Amino acid sequence: MNVRRSAAVLAAVAVFGSAAAPAAFAESPSPSPSAALPSGLYGDSDPKFDGVFRQSYALLAQDSVGVKPAAKSVDWLTGQQCASGGFTSYRPDASEPCDSKTMVDSNMTASAVQALAALGGQDKAVKKSVGWLKSVQNQDGGWGYSPGMDSDANSTGIVIGALAAAGEKPQSVKSQDGKSAYDALPALSMSCEKDGGAFGLADVKSGKLSPNADATAAGVLGAHGKGLVVDEAKKKAAAPKCAKAGTAEQAASNGTAYLLKTLAKGDDHLMSSMPGAKNMPDLGNTADSVLALAAAGQPEQAEKSAEWLAKNSAEWAKKSGPAAYAQLIFAARASGLDARDFGGADLVKQLNATGPAPQATEKAADEKKDSDDGSGVSVWWIIGVGLVAGAGIGFLYSGNKKKQQL
Repeated sequence: MNVRRSAAVLAAVAVFGSAAAPAAFAESPSPSPSAALPSGLYGDSDPKFDGVFRQSYALLAQDSVGVKPAAKSVDWLTGQQCASGGFTSYRPDASEPCDSKTMVDSNMTASAVQALAALGGQDKAVKKSVGWLKSVQNQDGGWGYSPGMDSDANSTGIVIGALAAAGEKPQSVKSQDGKSAYDALPALSMSCEKDGGAFGLADVKSGKLSPNADATAAGVLGAHGKGLVVDEAKKKAAAPKCAKAGTAEQAASNGTAYLLKTLAKGDDHLMSSMPGAKNMPDLGNTADSVLALAAAGQPEQAEKSAEWLAKNSAEWAKKSGPAAYAQLIFAARASGLDARDFGGADLVKQLNATGPAPQATEKAADEKKDSDDGSGVSVWWIIGVGLVAGAGIGFLYSGNKKKQQL
């Protein structure tokens, strides 16, 4: 469910298996190599492709464990918003207004909404972004990465998470044709016989859907109305059975079955599906799957996969940066593991070290946990750009932009 790190183009390709990065990425503004990064930004890599996404992940993860982010980090994120309410990946000079060349998209906008809604005190910014998301909803009820693109499970899933975090009822947000995201998701689900019930990801050139674990995790989360902050499942749901996906609920059941089968075959983790890539573990999408399984009431496999991550994620997270640490924090929460002792690593401390010192310490997080009324933290989703070298991490759908809209 996330993105950010080595060159985001490589990450985006790794995550979604596209033959090439989207044109929007190639045209986005980028700071010169010698330019200093904003002091409020998390991570030290070029934010050209993933600045808003990794910032949103970092702030949301901090909030989910009771850590209050630095004010300047929140200000940096809100300052990236266009007047329309949409967000792009990075605006090096936020004083310059967005124009027709600014590549606003659903994934960056939805990630920002979920973070800002969870933090509180940002109602105006959240409302503007939700308004923009509603304005670019497709007639089938779903969302594509950019305005004018066909709906995809990754984008639709993360927008559902944003709507829920903002206090909206996703099923009530409908297109001019009267369709909601829950009408779009079944059409993005694939056959049980051929494709195991996975949600599909469309090929950039042909538009043909192919089974995709990241799209499946995003679709399952969206169908359950969840975002990235998912509580541990207290009760185990019945074993999912794959059948024709006539509803979002059945599509989610099919996708859950696909994830359970794929993870069991892969020793509790996913492998990279990037064309031509080495046969290597896909830690980001494994983390995404933990969230989806927790949301679907499958705690046993969620915990097994999270434990695998705890043993194997240290180097990946170090190289990948703040969004990767955030993903692991989300996975720890969803599986009932301790984010401050995740395979011996304190993920919260490591995340905090990638940006400005937060206003509150880890002690405050423990105090918040002790006083929690059990209602949980606001959810948010995902999907996003790809953040890791060689391994996907996010629900961000990459594809060529057909149409731009502020």
